[in-house]
Amino acid sequence: MELSFWHKQAAGEPLYENMLWSKPENKLHAGKILIIGGNEHVFAAPGEAYNQVLKSGVGVAKVLLPDVLQKTVGKILENGEFAPSNKSGSFAKTALGEWLAHAAWADAVLLAGDVGRNSETTIALEQFFKKYTEQLTITQDCLDLFLLQPEKLFERPKTTIVASFSQLQKMWTHYHQVTPLTYDSSLVRIVELLHGLTQKIPAFIVTKHQDELIIAVRGNICTMKNSDEIWRVRTGARMATWWLQSPNKPFEALCTAVV
Repeated sequence: MELSFWHKQAAGEPLYENMLWSKPENKLHAGKILIIGGNEHVFAAPGEAYNQVLKSGVGVAKVLLPDVLQKTVGKILENGEFAPSNKSGSFAKTALGEWLAHAAWADAVLLAGDVGRNSETTIALEQFFKKYTEQLTITQDCLDLFLLQPEKLFERPKTTIVASFSQLQKMWTHYHQVTPLTYDSSLVRIVELLHGLTQKIPAFIVTKHQDELIIAVRGNICTMKNSDEIWRVRTGARMATWWLQSPNKPFEALCTAVV
């Protein structure tokens, strides 16, 4: 079946090679990104995201963590910033002010994960989505807080959702889609369904079904083989970097980021 909106990309063979040549060489023009994540017990995701955005060529990156971690990682984390935490070691509601202040400095924000399941953090995130209107990439357990309310992300402009297939299934169901999204769906069927959904919503969706990475932007679909088991944080970080450097070409940027 030939679908004009479906673009297949091979590893090492970018569909949009011109994106490679237009990438900023000078760090002064390579953008600024804020990474938010972590809790008292786990902060691997923001650390991995930081390493990946640097490898992807971002100009400057900052990591914003709960302040309960300041004594633990404050001296070893380069460009680390801290926001109020609650008794459980996650971000407190009052962290919102710090998030917004640091986000105003950045060109884009990456919600990298490891935030934990906490009601205060959820409230802060909901308010952040409303008040911060620039490029936002969200992945890992940050998404878990909104699986039952996917409209908060699906209907937010300038948003890239990097979701496991299981997460996407739950969001799909709670967004009241008529045709189910199932594990035994063929790749062609999934491509068609995401084509239909992303023609209607402003958010971009990235997921993986079996070994196929699927990128959906405004009805355009790109697929590429990807056997990486731990893929979401790395993929989200790369995409956030490439997208902020080519804000007017989101589909081309997201596709090229994973080559």
